[in-house]
Amino acid sequence: MLAVIILIGIAAVAVSISVSHGLASARINAAAGELAASLRATRTQAIVHAQQSVFEVDTSGGTYRGADKRDIRLPKGLELSVTSAASDQSSGQIARIRFFPDGSSTGGRITLRSGQREWHVNVSWLTGAITIFDTAKHT
Repeated sequence: MLAVIILIGIAAVAVSISVSHGLASARINAAAGELAASLRATRTQAIVHAQQSVFEVDTSGGTYRGADKRDIRLPKGLELSVTSAASDQSSGQIARIRFFPDGSSTGGRITLRSGQREWHVNVSWLTGAITIFDTAKHT
């Protein structure tokens, strides 16, 4: 009887660990989707208003700001890095991706990292298209 209780306890712990990892992954996946949506909205604002629009990322604070000028905080435990044009790196912590009235951009990549998993939100410089790439799905 004791052995059965121990096995049930071990199974419960294994399931809870699996569920918590799944929830964390879903939360980060959602954060990447929201970040991409904010980038798309910033691009749309540039096209609609026929003027340059800027998307800012604060890597030290884990926040970003799109066309709506609201600071959005990423989930805790998520590392953030940006690769963008040198002219859009105002400091070691703030990076920008600019969108132009024709839909193009300065381009860049925003990387979200949690443990060994990485999500890349890519912005094409030529078209301004935004794509999400989950490295775990392509390994």
